[in-house]
Amino acid sequence: MRFNLRELSLTVVFAVLYAVAVISLAPISFGVWQVRVADALLPLSIVFGTPCTVGLSLGCIIGNIYGGLGPIDVICGPIANFIACFAAHKIGRRNGVIARFLGSFTETIIISVIVGGYLSYLFNVPLELSMIGVLIGSIIAINAIGFPLEEIMRRVYIQYTKQGLSYRFKNKQKEGI
Repeated sequence: MRFNLRELSLTVVFAVLYAVAVISLAPISFGVWQVRVADALLPLSIVFGTPCTVGLSLGCIIGNIYGGLGPIDVICGPIANFIACFAAHKIGRRNGVIARFLGSFTETIIISVIVGGYLSYLFNVPLELSMIGVLIGSIIAINAIGFPLEEIMRRVYIQYTKQGLSYRFKNKQKEGI
């Protein structure tokens, strides 16, 4: 997989945003009952694809190292993010708000199953309780916050790419700048 400079920059931006959100909101980002607000960035993988998927996975590594739950969290959390973002991108890239919502809902289920599964082991609580705790937080972060964010960013990104860079570049060339 090769990234151009734009894709590499997006990857770094998403990694930093995710890590900062996890670390700055650490009291609610870790535990069986968590609302990981940083997961609101996961649906953006539908718009930005692989750079977002990789960046959010790298950011999860950094955030989970800070969290102190150990190697299981540092390894399995980013894997969960990667799988969730990859699946959401594949499902949600089809046109239509329903496909995009299903993509973000898929992220919620994947995160709840994987993260809920290993948190059950780490905290020695029943699997169902752990999955429900992560599910509730994921619905809040991914679906209630992240999905509307994805829809807004989709509109902004589409407008920006249609007339943003190319429009500005053409006008500056005409002006002789």
